[in-house]
This record gives sequence, structure tokens and C-alpha cells, in this order.
Amino acid sequence: MVNYGTQQLKPWGWRLSLGLAAFPALLMTLGGYLLPETPNSLVERGLTDKGRRVLEKLRGTQNVDAELQDMVDASELANSIKHPFRNILQKQHRPQLVMAVCMPMFQILTGINSILFYAPVLFQTMGFGGNASLYSSALTGAVLVLSTLISIALVDKLGRRALLISGGVQMIICQAIVSAILGLKFGDDQALSKGYSIVVVIFICLFVVAFGWSWGPLGWTIPSEIFPLETRSAGQSVTVAVNLLFTFIIAQAFLSMLCAFKFGIFLFFAGWVLVMTVFVYFLLPETKGVPIEEMTLLWKRHWFWKKVLPEAESNNSSV
Repeated sequence: MVNYGTQQLKPWGWRLSLGLAAFPALLMTLGGYLLPETPNSLVERGLTDKGRRVLEKLRGTQNVDAELQDMVDASELANSIKHPFRNILQKQHRPQLVMAVCMPMFQILTGINSILFYAPVLFQTMGFGGNASLYSSALTGAVLVLSTLISIALVDKLGRRALLISGGVQMIICQAIVSAILGLKFGDDQALSKGYSIVVVIFICLFVVAFGWSWGPLGWTIPSEIFPLETRSAGQSVTVAVNLLFTFIIAQAFLSMLCAFKFGIFLFFAGWVLVMTVFVYFLLPETKGVPIEEMTLLWKRHWFWKKVLPEAESNNSSV
């Protein structure tokens, strides 16, 4: 909606549009001062008593001795690690490192950033006017924000795997339908009819909804909860770096890919969504309700990752 308003202010409206991005950035900066500390962070900095009070508030009980001691032990181990990036490359951290690379990479390869970045271009290509294309892109952005509420409500009830897999299936279906409509009904010398254009917008919005409740938030959540404290900072750094790297690559390549693939661009991303859905089904254990101090046990019991871990790290049980 900002772009729709500022594009009327020619020729300098685009500068105002970019400058207004400073407002949410300011809100985020101010909000950072209001964020509460986590028990893990407090314990790691030696504020054990304050960490206990926060943990008691979170759990709703004063019976937190065992969990607090686990945090203290994990914190002592984390502080003993002098080179976390070197440590994260060790074999016992291989599952977490794979997830730290693959989850943000797959998140971008859904094609969501391409749709959000270039929504006006896509909708104009499909026959929408300039103003209508801006409205449509605002619609997809609003849908993305609202769909994250689904994830907030269901992630701790259904689990991470269920949301990732169901969201992946819905994204594949939506991208395949959009590609089929554009391929069959959108010729080189004719615009897409109004009816088909509306159908395409609907399925793009359904794609955005599926992303919003699954890979959108969980692409960040899962990497943040699988690393032990001693490698957590390094793991999160890898996650952010991979996300930004693939965001840059796809953003730079998308328009050229759109010209080359045409309607096939949606099949390209659908293929990646299929790969990542299979990846989650076979290689990602359910992390719902698993404390960070016990996360390493999850990999030791997984049917595949226990084969990758060193013998001393694995056991004979499976998930």
C-alpha cells in the first residue's frame, strides 16, 4: 500500500517509499530493548539466580532445580569452547550443521522471496494494470502476515514436521496449478483473461499461506532450537549467512530465470519444495517439546543420523 501511494508522487515517490522502511526498523530497534532475557542467556552470563526466577515464571512452578542444573552444566561446557566455528565442524555436530545449511537454503528455494520481491512484475506480466499489480502485491504481503498466526497457534500442538510437510504439499499443488494455467492459457500474443488471472492470484495467495504457516517461521525456529549451547552462536551465524546468500542469489537470478523459464519458473520452485518436503520427512526428527539440553539425544536416536554420528555418540534406539 505504501508503494501504491508513493508511486503517485512522481518522480521522487520511490525515494519516499525506500525511506519509510526506516520506521519499522526503528520500531524493531526500540523493541529490542523490551525483549525479556532467556534463562539460558542469564545462566551463561553468570546470573543464575535471575535465570532461576525467569525459569520459574516460564514454567509456572518453583520446581525447576533439575532443568536449571542442566542449563548450568551446558553453560559451563559452552564457556569452555574457545573456537565454536571449529567445533561445529566436528562429526558429532554434523546433523545440526546440515540443518543449519539446508533449512534456510530450502526456505529461499520455495520461491517466496521472488514472489514477494517481484509481485508487481509478475502480476503485470499476467495482464494486471500498474495499480492493480501493486494492490495484488499488498494482498500477498497481508496474507503472509496473517498466515503466520496459524503457525503460532498450531506449532506446539501439531509439531514442526506436520506443518512443514503439509505446507510443502500445499505449496507444490499451488505452484503446479499456477504453472499449468499460465502455460495453457497465457500465450505469447494474448493476455490472461480476467477469470484466469483471479484464479492465479488466489493460488499464489494459497501458496503464500502455506509458506506462512510452515517454512516461513519454522525455517528460523528449527535451526535456533537444535544446537547445544556450546555451538549455538556459530550455528545461528551459519543459518543467517546461508539465508542471506541464497536470498541474494535468487533475487539476482529471478528475472533472467523468469524470461528463460516463463511459466516453468513455478515448476522449478515446486521441484525444490518437493525435495525439501522429502528431506523433512526422512531426515528431520520432531523437535517439539525437546529441551535444548536434550537435543543431542534426539539425533542419537534417529534412524539415519545415528549412523553418521561417532560410535560413542550413537545408540541402538531410533525414532
